[in-house]
Amino acid sequence: MKPTVLITGGCGFIGTWVLRELIGIGLRVVVIDASGRPARWERVLGSGSAGISLVQGSLLDRELLARVFLEHCVTHVIHLAALLTPDCHADPWEGCRVNVLGTVALLEQIRASGSRIQGVSYASSVAVFGDEPDHARGATEGGHSPLTFYGAFKKAVEIIAEQYWRQFQIASVGIRPQVAYGPEREVGLTAGPSLAARAAARGDAYRIGYTGSVGYDYVEDVARAFVRGALQTPLGAHVIDLAGDVADVNQVLAAIAAAAPQAAPNLSANGPPIPAHAPPNPHFISTLFPDWKTTSLAEGMQRTVDFHRAQDAQDAQRHR
Repeated sequence: MKPTVLITGGCGFIGTWVLRELIGIGLRVVVIDASGRPARWERVLGSGSAGISLVQGSLLDRELLARVFLEHCVTHVIHLAALLTPDCHADPWEGCRVNVLGTVALLEQIRASGSRIQGVSYASSVAVFGDEPDHARGATEGGHSPLTFYGAFKKAVEIIAEQYWRQFQIASVGIRPQVAYGPEREVGLTAGPSLAARAAARGDAYRIGYTGSVGYDYVEDVARAFVRGALQTPLGAHVIDLAGDVADVNQVLAAIAAAAPQAAPNLSANGPPIPAHAPPNPHFISTLFPDWKTTSLAEGMQRTVDFHRAQDAQDAQRHR
């Protein structure tokens, strides 16, 4: 029987690309998400979206969770479901319930499932680190304090995952993307580069709402990391960093302009410097998977522009 991969939060931006990766290699998938079936599935997955099993619900519904694992014969887990920084700040209690207790509920179901679960990957974040000035003062990685509730909850999840390995030998791979960008990224301040690439493909103007330098990970790399982490989980509780390009926002604009030269005059950036939260002592994914290859910012922006051009052409064809 083929493996069945459960994706929590599979209706989101990264979750959609994780589904594309899994369907592309012929695996069975099931999604748990609080949201309904999103339109982006059809745009990214095409006809493959029709066969996806979607269970609407919460990880805190432990009876539902147990039923999904049993009825779908789940063998691998990719855990993406979480409330993001603004929601965690607005309601820390709910942020903790979803991000921390939801993760514990999932890990408990994995523990109850025993040897049937062959691999686990989960989303952490560079938000677990403090600001760059903290690094310059020479603090160790363990001494950095997250600057947000979201970062604190993600750090707690890393620590909890380590305990599930120590106490119950549940192996896992936590993945800390930087700014994930690419087609269908629409929400949040750091969606700016993705939205700028979409605007460039359409000949529209767009202003990114921040300045400064940060690391960028193309979404297909991010999806591939989660899939590989779940399907090839090594023994232990690992947390790894992705190695996308670190770039100033003006370099981002240049990469988009290279993919759509006619759009260059219509693109700009303005706003406060973005916190980089760069790992002081990164554990890159290549330490687990030495053959790992990273998509450059230039190539990622070219793919993003090409995706939207193709999508717009299809839409125009349908409306003729």
